[in-house]
Amino acid sequence: MVVQLEWLTDPGWPYLRQMPDEALKEQAARKFDNKTHTWIPDPDEGFLIVEVMVTEGQTFSIKLPNGQTRKITKDQCQEINPSKFEKTEDMANLTFLNEASVLHNLRQRYKSMMIYTYSGLFCVFINPYKMLPIYTDSVIEMYNNQRRSEMPPHLFAVSDEAYRNMITDKKNQSMLITGESGAGKTENTKKVISYFAKIGGSNESKINPLKKTVSFSDFPVGGSLEDKVVQANPAIEAFGNGKTNRNNNSSRYGKFIRIHFDKSGKLVGGDIESYLLEKSRVIKQGPGERSFHIFYQIMTNKKLRKEYLLSNNIKDYHFVSQAEITVPGMNDTEEMSITDNAFNVMGFTGPEKNDLYKLCGAIMHMGEMKFKQKPREEQAEVDSMNAIDNVCKLFSINGEKFVQALLKPQVKVGTEWVCRGQNLQQVEWSVQALAKAIYSRMFKWLIDRCNETLSTNLDESVNYIGVLDIAGFEIFDTNSFEQLWINFVNEKLQQFFNHHMFILEQEEYQREGIVWEFIDFGLDLQNCIDLIEKPLGIISMLDEECIVPKATDMTYAEKLKNQHLGKHTNFQTAKPARGKQGEAHFAIVHYAGTVRYNVIGWLEKNKDPLNDSAVAILKTSDKKNLIYKIFEDYQTETDREEAQTRGKELARKKGKSASFMTVSNIYKESLNNLMAMLHTTHPHFIRCIIPNEVKMSGEINAQLVLNQLTCNGVLEGIRICRKGFPNRMVFSDFRYRYAILAADESRLPDIRDACIKMMDKLLKSKKISEDEFRVGETKVFFKAGILAKMEEYRDGALSTIILKFQCQARFYLAQIELKEREKRISAIIDLQRNIRTWIKIGNWNWYKLYIRLKPLMGGFKTKEEMEALEKKIKEMEEMLAAANEENQKIKAIQNESVKREEELKINIKNEQKEKEMFDKKLKEYEEALEKEKQMNIEREKKNLERESKLENERKRLEEEIFRQKQEMETMTMKHAIQIEELAQKLLLQGDISEQMNQQRKIQEQANLDLMDQLERMGGKVERMEKQRLATLEELNKYEEKVNYEKKLKEEQTKLRKKLENEMKQLIDKIELLENKNDTLEKELRDKHEESIRLKDKNFSEISLISKMQINIRQLIERIGQIEDELDIETRARSRAEKSRAEIQRELDEALQTITELTGQLNAQMHINKNKQHELAGLQREMDKRHIGFETHLSDLCSMQMSTLNNLRKLSTQAKFLEHETNLVLECRKPCDIKRSYSLTSYDDDNE
Repeated sequence: MVVQLEWLTDPGWPYLRQMPDEALKEQAARKFDNKTHTWIPDPDEGFLIVEVMVTEGQTFSIKLPNGQTRKITKDQCQEINPSKFEKTEDMANLTFLNEASVLHNLRQRYKSMMIYTYSGLFCVFINPYKMLPIYTDSVIEMYNNQRRSEMPPHLFAVSDEAYRNMITDKKNQSMLITGESGAGKTENTKKVISYFAKIGGSNESKINPLKKTVSFSDFPVGGSLEDKVVQANPAIEAFGNGKTNRNNNSSRYGKFIRIHFDKSGKLVGGDIESYLLEKSRVIKQGPGERSFHIFYQIMTNKKLRKEYLLSNNIKDYHFVSQAEITVPGMNDTEEMSITDNAFNVMGFTGPEKNDLYKLCGAIMHMGEMKFKQKPREEQAEVDSMNAIDNVCKLFSINGEKFVQALLKPQVKVGTEWVCRGQNLQQVEWSVQALAKAIYSRMFKWLIDRCNETLSTNLDESVNYIGVLDIAGFEIFDTNSFEQLWINFVNEKLQQFFNHHMFILEQEEYQREGIVWEFIDFGLDLQNCIDLIEKPLGIISMLDEECIVPKATDMTYAEKLKNQHLGKHTNFQTAKPARGKQGEAHFAIVHYAGTVRYNVIGWLEKNKDPLNDSAVAILKTSDKKNLIYKIFEDYQTETDREEAQTRGKELARKKGKSASFMTVSNIYKESLNNLMAMLHTTHPHFIRCIIPNEVKMSGEINAQLVLNQLTCNGVLEGIRICRKGFPNRMVFSDFRYRYAILAADESRLPDIRDACIKMMDKLLKSKKISEDEFRVGETKVFFKAGILAKMEEYRDGALSTIILKFQCQARFYLAQIELKEREKRISAIIDLQRNIRTWIKIGNWNWYKLYIRLKPLMGGFKTKEEMEALEKKIKEMEEMLAAANEENQKIKAIQNESVKREEELKINIKNEQKEKEMFDKKLKEYEEALEKEKQMNIEREKKNLERESKLENERKRLEEEIFRQKQEMETMTMKHAIQIEELAQKLLLQGDISEQMNQQRKIQEQANLDLMDQLERMGGKVERMEKQRLATLEELNKYEEKVNYEKKLKEEQTKLRKKLENEMKQLIDKIELLENKNDTLEKELRDKHEESIRLKDKNFSEISLISKMQINIRQLIERIGQIEDELDIETRARSRAEKSRAEIQRELDEALQTITELTGQLNAQMHINKNKQHELAGLQREMDKRHIGFETHLSDLCSMQMSTLNNLRKLSTQAKFLEHETNLVLECRKPCDIKRSYSLTSYDDDNE
């Protein structure tokens, strides 16, 4: 990965990644080696590095840092990683995966304030206890859209990976942030949410900081969606966070925040679910702790104190002042401002905020409700009504009824309701339970209200990223009901991680084609989970015990032992207490360790009973009040009985569950929902660690950190890694790093074949066994510890090569030194010889003569001038060639620009034609669309008219049919009644005289007439029925026609929408073409300007070339002139040579005379006999340089007048030489030696 320069200058970069040169220096300065040292356990430091002195089988003799020696077994030691793994960013890459190496790596990184480290799938965070510049906007931009593997470890890298996975895979993501109180879970959750709000927010929105003033407005201020998502945390923190011994702002609840995004990755909303709120903190705090922040924030505001009838001193309220009342470094006044303004951003109204604050004030007053025990009675009574009146006033309920409900609640005995008296302890428990329930339900309402604000646009949600902030595994001196549930949740989460890791590893091996039986380590934890949640498990038996009469905590503990002790491996007898440990009744073997549990109070905590009578009184408050809303779904026994008497079966919903379900069942249901949700997501894991308990930055408490690594599952993950092939390298990296171990095999063109051959060579050399590695499709996999061996083999090969190289380098340097010494010796000898010669000829007259003649010889400069001219000509030719080449390039660029210009013109013309065509087509579409709209409008009008007519006709026909049917029914009823009356009369008068028979016949005739009339009415009814059916048939036809018209209308609407979409696409395309046209025109203008600029440059280059050509012609003419002058001088030199020959002949005659006197020189020749060899060498050198002398002599004759003058001077000197010769003869000195020295001196001067 290429690190951008601005990253290196960012203030946060030194806290993210170490500079490479610094890392190399630290690795080189490491004072221990993995071959000669090892780790051993230490109670203070966790592990110590010791030197292995002697190895005897499985026993080591070691030397401690204090100098002492002792013997230990190999099992007590843990291997040290090579220096290249110092401060490694991913501990899964460590070749020796053990506790000591993990602790050492985290310690070293934490000292450098690199607080994030990867451990396989985990991102481990260690609380720095100070502000670091690694959460700024610049760091967010640094990590945005970058691969996790390419960037230094950071929460933002994990967040960005989750975001990119969601966009790419269209799958929900989750981030599980766990750790102990004070480890930094809440702060990391805030950073994650801020990151998603930043990268997923709209470009126009900007997250605004909270104001520092309290508005208490009756209307919500509101804010952008990004602001609301970010500010939901401060609003909820005030009610869910409190001070503990380890953390000043500890979250006393777990939460799962889902941040929703649309299909383009833009933020559209969110929602929050809470778990395991520590509601007992409302009524009780331990030493050094404080209740929820909101109570103390309210007490800082005078207006709120007055409104809620509170005094100025918080110590007047027992529920919230049992321990600490202030927090170092926290200003409750400012925090109240932040909380109130967070509510404003979230859109809370003034009455909603007031209701929340009011209930908190009422809870504080509930702690001051005073009761006393009546003498000699099992009945409590009111001691003081002051606090009770304040509570009832704030709740808006009747005080007397509320007191009656507390002191004598109604209970059902059989089928009757009776008032049961409560003693003092029962009343106090009832008040405390009510206070906890009010706060818990208020907190739930607050979460729901925040969700209502954040979920306004959730219809657009496609995927979400869930952030789980929940307490980690807890092992305290006394572990109770709450610790069981927290540990059970973490057991489930660890199983989820193990199973997820198993799936990923399995997929990796399948992709790479590696055959290996992988163990699903998620099953390892199933026994413990079954012990807790299965039937006849700890939770099941606790629920059962809650409904058993006269059951106690001790009977429950005894039943647990009878059921599981000795039968279940994870259930054990608690060991005796040690040190500060409290009493325990049983122990459970969790993945993080064995935890001792105390069951005192479990039944009461699980039942969490409420006084139904008191709740019923609370529900008499005004429905607008929050106290009514939070208990609205709570069904008391009276409510259920009233519902049953009304004949209604009450549904088993939330209210009923709250009354009948135990706390364990509620927790279990929430946990199952959470796990089901997590199983539908792709998880990412962040583990938060407390470095020490004194909140000191840079210090590591080894035992504390190791315990958390165990509880957080980091070491469990490493244990799983060791079972497979934890170390893996892609083929390219493997070949690059280990090619030195198999050089020939690594040169194969196919990289996979090369890696296979390399491993085969190592296998044949028995450096590695077959079970210790696998070669996949893209990677080489290694068992734990094998990479260390590979590094050793590589170091050995490098050492051999470097040793050979050093040998060759030393030999080469020695040869160079030898040659330098030989040259130095030869130079010294030459220098000595020349110095001796110089001393000998220093006083020689011929040499003095040469010194005098040299200034007069101006012809020597001719050669230098020629060389300078030739050099200048060469330079001018090179400049000309360069200019020509540049000219050709300019011409080529110009031609290319012209060609490009023509192409651009053609493209523009084509684009204009296409644009005109699109405009024309668009116009046609618009006209067609307008016509279609008109037609649709007319058709809709006709359809509406036709529909109204049909509807009116249908109504008329239905009315007519109904009227006729009623008439027919009426007539039928009348006739039936008459017939029945007549029949009765006939039956009663059956024995009357014949006089009545005649009347009967008359009546029968009337009956026949009535029957005929009835038949006629039946025919009429049949006709009307047929008419009705015909009308219905016609109506159906009309309805079919209407449906057809509707279908046609829908098709036309679809066609219109399609045309509108096509028109929009055409408009977009036209805009795109216009933009492209503008771009092309701009590019054309730029090219035209560049062409003009190139033309100007070309003209200037051409003029420069013309000038250079003129200069070259002038130089060529000058060279011709010089050559002519040289010919003249050559002829003059010939003449001078003839004159010289004549002078030489005369000189020879003089020397001939001198040779006659050689006899006198025998003695001197004997002295110089030892110099003859040297003189012979000088003679040879003189012969070699004679050619140079001739050349210089020709240069001396460059000018005719100068030559003649020189000849005259030479004649004079010849005479002088004759005179000198005579002097020599007179002095009887050896002529031959003088002649040799004369020639040597002359040649040296010419050189």
